[in-house]
Amino acid sequence: MTALNVIVSKFKEVLFSVLPITVMVLILNFTISPMETPLIIRFLIGSIFVVLGLTIFLLGIDIGITPLGNLTGSSLAKSNKLWIVLIGGLILGFFISIAEPGLMVLANQVDLVTSGQIPSISILVIVSIGLAILLALGFLRVLYNVPLYKILIILYLIIFGLSIFTSREFLAISFDASGSTTGILAVPFILSLSVGISKLKKDSKASEKDSFGLVAIASTGAIISVMILDIFTKTYEFSATLDSSISDSDSIISSFVRIILDNLKDSFMAILPLLVILLVLQKVTFKLSKRDLRKLLTGFGFSFVGLFIFFLGVNAGFMDVGTSIGNNLVLLDNKAYIIIIGFILGVVTILAEPAVYVLTHQIEDITSGYVKRKVVLVPLAIGVGLAVALSVIRVLVLDIQLWHYLLPGYIVCILLMFFTPKLFVGIAFDAGGVATGPMTATFILAFIQGAANAFEGADLMVDGFGMIAMVAMTPIITLEALGLVFALKSKTKGVEKKDD
Repeated sequence: MTALNVIVSKFKEVLFSVLPITVMVLILNFTISPMETPLIIRFLIGSIFVVLGLTIFLLGIDIGITPLGNLTGSSLAKSNKLWIVLIGGLILGFFISIAEPGLMVLANQVDLVTSGQIPSISILVIVSIGLAILLALGFLRVLYNVPLYKILIILYLIIFGLSIFTSREFLAISFDASGSTTGILAVPFILSLSVGISKLKKDSKASEKDSFGLVAIASTGAIISVMILDIFTKTYEFSATLDSSISDSDSIISSFVRIILDNLKDSFMAILPLLVILLVLQKVTFKLSKRDLRKLLTGFGFSFVGLFIFFLGVNAGFMDVGTSIGNNLVLLDNKAYIIIIGFILGVVTILAEPAVYVLTHQIEDITSGYVKRKVVLVPLAIGVGLAVALSVIRVLVLDIQLWHYLLPGYIVCILLMFFTPKLFVGIAFDAGGVATGPMTATFILAFIQGAANAFEGADLMVDGFGMIAMVAMTPIITLEALGLVFALKSKTKGVEKKDD
């Protein structure tokens, strides 16, 4: 396949992913949720930027970031030194997380609604430390052949224990941080790291299983670290407010110009840590030829440009539309509208998540086409749609708290582990992480916060967060259920049930 064919193929796939959410917003605008004309024009321009940005970014992922992850994972495992693997996991985990754009969005949103009581930098650092520690633990699991489900059971028991002492506000933020940190940049790198390490095993079936699950383990570090932060501080008094950074009346050009510098900085800071890792490891261990190094650097260049264009479209066109729709729909007399539309928005938004694209293709590649990406994508989309609908219901029904969903939900996730093929356990928990990328952290988070801000009696700090946590959980259940279906249909044809 020529380079032009690859570009055209990716462009078509991204276009058909973003088109549904664009059409949905336009239908709402001309029916039950009319918006100011400048806002809609910004959204349409933003949609074009999102398509172009995602296309360029995904090319960069294929050319630069995924090969770097594979090389790094292989180098760490080949060292055969436990301390190198541990230190490598800690360093890589910290820099991957702190550069994750989805986490940046959440941290900035927490800073905004708490009027600076929880600075964005504190969320970034605390979450990144937690992810780094658990990523190193994930490396050890692969190297020592510890079954994934055993590790996850222990980690979620720890989380359930800590949640008893965690405030309602921080409970939502902690689970949201877990989803946000495994997004557009971290997931491709962590997945390729996992593949790089697990490929060195002689047992191909063990290698296949160990290619998944690292994202799931790493993301629990974010939950645990934020909960510990809350337990040891308990000094915040929240008075949450929500102010849009761009008003409906702003000119179309000025709204884009205003955020260009911020997006340049965020895109650069997202790529810089991985670029440093590449250059350092090239000097120390990779020793790539000039041609191969130039190819990786070209991939990094594509990733930077694509990320910048993508975020320009998202921040100037998507977030304010999400807030406006949430505000308008929650004020309608018939609340069924916002629940149904929340479900549909969840389904169509997940199709535009770049990390979902990366994961579903990797699942198809690693299983040699046995598990088709479309077979994974459908239950994943349904799970995310349910998550957004349930989050809307939590805003509307004030007595429902986040733990009313999360506790039984994760108990179901853990119970299903014992009956689902272990390959699907890793896929399911990784999918929960990748579903919560920048499209969810911007458009859907803005939609829920717009609803919470406008609905009388709702607490923006409590009800405005937690949606990302739900989006991270429900796909786990739907994909574990998919694994059970595969097990019943295929039995021993490619997926073994008793393979731990």
